[in-house]
Amino acid sequence: MSVSVTFLRPFTKILVPFTLHRKRSIYSTVLQRCMSSKIPAVSYPDKESISPPEHLELDGWKTTMKSSVQEGVSPVLNKDEDTLAATRELIEMWRLLGKEVPEHITEEELKTIMECASKSSKKKYLKFLYLKEKLKKARQIKKERKAAAKEEAKKAMLLETFEEDKQQNFPFLRVWDRRINIAMNWKGVQAMQFGQPLVFDMDFDNYMKPKELQNTISQLLESEGWNRRNVDPFHIYFCNLKIDGAYQKELVKRYGEKWDKLLLTATEKSHVDLFPKDKIIYLTADSPNVMTTFKHDRIYVIGSFVDKNMQPGTSLAKAKRLKLATECLPLDKYLQWDVGNKNLTLDQMMRILLCLKNTGSWEDALKFVPRRKHTGYLEISQHSQEFVNRLKKAKPFNSFPKGSHVHTEKVA
Repeated sequence: MSVSVTFLRPFTKILVPFTLHRKRSIYSTVLQRCMSSKIPAVSYPDKESISPPEHLELDGWKTTMKSSVQEGVSPVLNKDEDTLAATRELIEMWRLLGKEVPEHITEEELKTIMECASKSSKKKYLKFLYLKEKLKKARQIKKERKAAAKEEAKKAMLLETFEEDKQQNFPFLRVWDRRINIAMNWKGVQAMQFGQPLVFDMDFDNYMKPKELQNTISQLLESEGWNRRNVDPFHIYFCNLKIDGAYQKELVKRYGEKWDKLLLTATEKSHVDLFPKDKIIYLTADSPNVMTTFKHDRIYVIGSFVDKNMQPGTSLAKAKRLKLATECLPLDKYLQWDVGNKNLTLDQMMRILLCLKNTGSWEDALKFVPRRKHTGYLEISQHSQEFVNRLKKAKPFNSFPKGSHVHTEKVA
């Protein structure tokens, strides 16, 4: 006789059937008693009493699958976080080893490093970030230094302004400045009445570009300033100055309200209408006639013309049309000319003529020629050399023919 017993094993949760043969042994009896006392016996129901299984709902199945998918995502996120942490540790290790690694790395840059395929590509990208960070720091340091220098300059300027204000508050200095202006104005009035005329020909606005015209006006302002501060100034004439012309508009713009108070003569008339032609000398670098001395009874004319486009002969052609005498400065006779043309600026011509008028010395006057154009003065100028040659050719009064004997007697 055999008995069929089914046990429920709690560890595997699986129903396992056991078949025990009824024997008259002590081991089987003990086993039956132990199992029957601890684990309740479960009997199989009859096949007829089993009810049909319930149908599984589709919505419930979908919910179960979604929950399982969501549970499976969390390990992936943890894996990415582990990779980021490992990348950070690797970068920190390279930094400790002294490699070129930036100090600050953003999350996006860190993800880019993770996406690098090889170790060398990671090092290259980190070096790029290191150089980028280094350049940014250098720019920041330069900006801070510049701001500090600007602040120091501002403080120094404020200090100078404070010192100037302290000096200007001194009453005698204000009186001195006022007296100097009165003296210069008085000299200008005297020059307009009794001074030697100096003409600036303003009939060259069609030959220049706007930038060259502005340079010409700047040189005219410099010339007027040097003349006003001189001991014996010229009486300046701006001839051929067209009303509402390019010259006149720029002069009014530069001088402003002082234009009507300038101690000079501005007119639309030509210099040949104001002065006799035999008294006029047109100064031009293209003239074949070399100026030897300054003539106080002549009216010198200077063309207000900045020649950057190299238009030689423009002022000389106009002087020939008007049948005027022309002269040029003796630059080759006194200077070792090196580089550049012999055209001088208007303010340089003004200073040279003022020095010649006051001293008559070419050596002093030609000091205002820029040193970049010549290498210095000639040891013996060509003019002086010609004078020495003429003396050598001439016979001296105390010369005697060769072989002659001259007896001198002593007068008692």
